[in-house]
Amino acid sequence: MVDFVCKPSYNLEDLRNIVSILHSPDGCPWDREQTHESIRKNMIEEANEVVDAINEGNVDNLREELGDVLMQVLHHALISESKGNFNLDDIADTAGKKLIRRHPHVFSNQVAEDGIEAVARWENIKQIEKLAKEQGRRVDDLTPEEIEALSLQVKLGK
Repeated sequence: MVDFVCKPSYNLEDLRNIVSILHSPDGCPWDREQTHESIRKNMIEEANEVVDAINEGNVDNLREELGDVLMQVLHHALISESKGNFNLDDIADTAGKKLIRRHPHVFSNQVAEDGIEAVARWENIKQIEKLAKEQGRRVDDLTPEEIEALSLQVKLGK
């Protein structure tokens, strides 16, 4: 048995620790054996259950199913961390940077007059990111001038 204190309520860090315990040598043999490939169907299944809960308007079920998706993310993060690839903080860093980058009307001096314009900016930035990836480059490593050049390529490609 592992050293763990049951509580009446758990937060995100607690859940992260619980999943970490499951993957530890004293944890669950099944969890330790899993790979990205072996649990990929679980992610799809849980995401579909989230959609079902939304479609049903079932808030309690939505909360539970979102928790299941979150558990999947934590499992994948730990599997990747054990291989020396990336961890949950790296995932959060990537997601945070993407949100900031794709919302220049919030986090910089650009303006979006309405949701339509905001979505158009988001899609344009997404195309720039895709083009950079195709060129074997990371958007986070690009200078503003390089981003502008990619933006021009995207516009000319339309």
